[in-house]
Amino acid sequence: MAFKKFAAQFGDRSLAYETGNALQDLIEPPPDALTVFEDGLDRWRLEAYFDVEAGDRDLAAELGPLVQGTLPPFTVETVPDLNWVAISQAALPPVHAGRFTIHGSHDKGRIAGGPNAILIDAGEAFGTAHHATTLGCLLAIDRLTRSRTFQWVFDLGCGSGVLAIAASKALPHAEIIAADMDPQSVKVATENVRLNGAANRIALVVGNGLAHPKVRTRAPFDLFIANILAGPLIRLAPSISRSVVPGGTLVLSGILIPQAPEVIATYRAHGFSLARHDRLTGWSTLTLERR
Repeated sequence: MAFKKFAAQFGDRSLAYETGNALQDLIEPPPDALTVFEDGLDRWRLEAYFDVEAGDRDLAAELGPLVQGTLPPFTVETVPDLNWVAISQAALPPVHAGRFTIHGSHDKGRIAGGPNAILIDAGEAFGTAHHATTLGCLLAIDRLTRSRTFQWVFDLGCGSGVLAIAASKALPHAEIIAADMDPQSVKVATENVRLNGAANRIALVVGNGLAHPKVRTRAPFDLFIANILAGPLIRLAPSISRSVVPGGTLVLSGILIPQAPEVIATYRAHGFSLARHDRLTGWSTLTLERR
């Protein structure tokens, strides 16, 4: 099996990441591997890999209506069957999100190994902090934990486990549960939790999270993080509202900016007030407080 590699050079960092986000989340089928990385002074390179069996693609036509700005031309070449997820993400630079630095093992020798360094390698799970939704949640965790302490934390749709790991570093005395419906994601998250020395601090479960016996026993939480998608967030609003203590904090992401008003209205109707609305390259991160 071979792959087609689509590549483009951008002179605008925001447009490069907005295009990457659109490729990952808004077109079907999405690429099998995707990376955006700095490639010289004021230049960013996007590479997307598609299985040739997916057929010919006109990415410029597909992406044009989804991004703001003029897209550069894409080059296309056929490349051999390799692990392009690992190969492409090995080029990803570290991400700085408030006090946290998220990096892969390829950068381990260049990153100061402090208490807020988080090792997340490329794997079959969402969440390397390069995506705006993950970055938005990390910034929210950093900001919130500077002004108050949380005791019971829940990460719904944990992916790689990066948000739960960040919470464990910022809240050394908190009890943390992380859940994902995808068993492979939980497997990856379990390994990431171990590598970051948080195995005795974070409990990981497979399932939709809210119905899991371990979650039901521990709920409600004073910090609830859900980085999934707008549709599931709206459907789960009644259950999520019951899982947050009065006065507790809810961080929601995976929401396109035009979808945010509906999500906000839904959660206001379920007893929350909006504390903050952050926007990053087309995506919203909402911080809400349970009344």
